[in-house]
Amino acid sequence: MDIKIEKSWKQVLKQEFEKDYFHKLVDFVKSEYKNYQIFPKGKDIFNAFSQCPFEDVRVVIIGQDPYHGENQAHGLCFSVSEDVKIPPSLKNIFKEIKNDIGKEIPKSGNLERWKGVLMLNSILTVRKSKASSHKNIGWEVFTDAVIKIISEKKENIVFLLWGAYARKKGEIINKEKHLVLESVHPSPFSAYSGFFGNKHFSKTNDFLKCKNLSTINW
Repeated sequence: MDIKIEKSWKQVLKQEFEKDYFHKLVDFVKSEYKNYQIFPKGKDIFNAFSQCPFEDVRVVIIGQDPYHGENQAHGLCFSVSEDVKIPPSLKNIFKEIKNDIGKEIPKSGNLERWKGVLMLNSILTVRKSKASSHKNIGWEVFTDAVIKIISEKKENIVFLLWGAYARKKGEIINKEKHLVLESVHPSPFSAYSGFFGNKHFSKTNDFLKCKNLSTINW
């Protein structure tokens, strides 16, 4: 199957694209785009991969499913398109970055500037105003395969798992080869129970430095 995805990912995920579940997933998603308003735009479904080729991955952040409001989602977990109001969880991420490494809170919530970070939602599409509407159609199987491939084929990756959903998703990661940092979700409902003060951003860069890898410009 010819999937329009960044070339290095196309290579490592080649076998996944030929599996039955993925063919069914593509058919379902195409039908949804024809009949409903779906986010993100079709061209942005695999944007996380375009922004972070396989060979560039140093950090993986795992989210759940895309924002389901108008113009928000653009294919990267927690990130929003330019000129869109910064959502509460992302505000809290920026607050923790400021507290942790002293970087001022930016005006834009577009995280494409975080080079070397794969911002991977578990589910890559959603119907407008219906959170989790594309749950259990096959995306979770696909993104599990992505995480497994990164875990098996790469070394010294930092995985940031925020909240119970991401921690569960990350159970397939080989913790002997990679650094896995876990905390509660940055949502306003939980951020004060352990997200604030987790220092994941400085810990990530300390680990990368220690392995003689480029740090992330948060």
